[in-house]
Amino acid sequence: MGEFELIRRYFAAAACAQAAPGVALGIGDDCALLEVPAGERLAISTDTMVAGVHFPAPCDPFLLGQRALAAAASDLAAMGATPLGFTLALTLPAADPAWLAAFARGLDHKARECGLALIGGDTTRGPLCISLSVFGRVPAGLALCRNGARPGDLLCVGGPLGDAAGALELVLDRRQAPAEVASPLLARYWSPRPQLSLGVALRGRASAALDISDGLLADCGHIASASGVALCIERRRVPLSVPLRRLLGEEAALACALGGGDDYLLAFTLPPRFLAALQAEWPLRVIGRVEAGTGVHLLDDAGREVAPPVGGYQHFGSPRD
Repeated sequence: MGEFELIRRYFAAAACAQAAPGVALGIGDDCALLEVPAGERLAISTDTMVAGVHFPAPCDPFLLGQRALAAAASDLAAMGATPLGFTLALTLPAADPAWLAAFARGLDHKARECGLALIGGDTTRGPLCISLSVFGRVPAGLALCRNGARPGDLLCVGGPLGDAAGALELVLDRRQAPAEVASPLLARYWSPRPQLSLGVALRGRASAALDISDGLLADCGHIASASGVALCIERRRVPLSVPLRRLLGEEAALACALGGGDDYLLAFTLPPRFLAALQAEWPLRVIGRVEAGTGVHLLDDAGREVAPPVGGYQHFGSPRD
């Protein structure tokens, strides 16, 4: 099977590759053309996943297609962007029809869930690697950035943390668990749900935001650095799910929440006046506050700073302290 037949059969024919709002021209030419309304800006992000680094190999290609696109789409949520489209650059060791069909189904499922249209890409031979670029639109001046946190803001997250990191124990067959524990954790790992609607709701409200991909402590460090402030996280307020607690116990679950990656939930700072209205619609949790100073500080029940049990993930060098 040649490259262009592969694209035509498995990707160009998918539901997510058909005509979509905001896409003036999709697959078939040298470039796609996107329509961005006057007064809006184009938000762009690229995400790469490598076999053996970001996901175990071999694994279920249907689930892999969902996981790869969800991770990329989460960056649009972090900016408060409305999704438009995405491109796929797929490096494959071989053109296996069964693998391609399952991967394309998973990709299409997540694309339609996120409101993203497949608008182009590339395929090549080599070790399995998936690169996705996502495109969205956001009103000028309302994009959520990392540099707006101010002392007095609250630090919030979009839901329970650590489930995907805990699920890795199951994915790698290092632990076993009953279905009522394993199923929700594995769903968080293989099919994250980017908080796109929450991101839009935070426009004009949140002072800074990002998505949690490398662990809460490490990612909050980016907000602290960009904003020139200190983020204080109260350990007892970090939300943990019941399945994660049952799988690992309280302390190990907390370590996953603080340092584990792949949550793809939003962390954001918020002036207190916006909290009640947002909590009426979203299951967000306040986990701390913004203060004058630098860095990220983990506090115990008495308000004393404690050493974090684990740092966040980095591809090069040692984990972030």
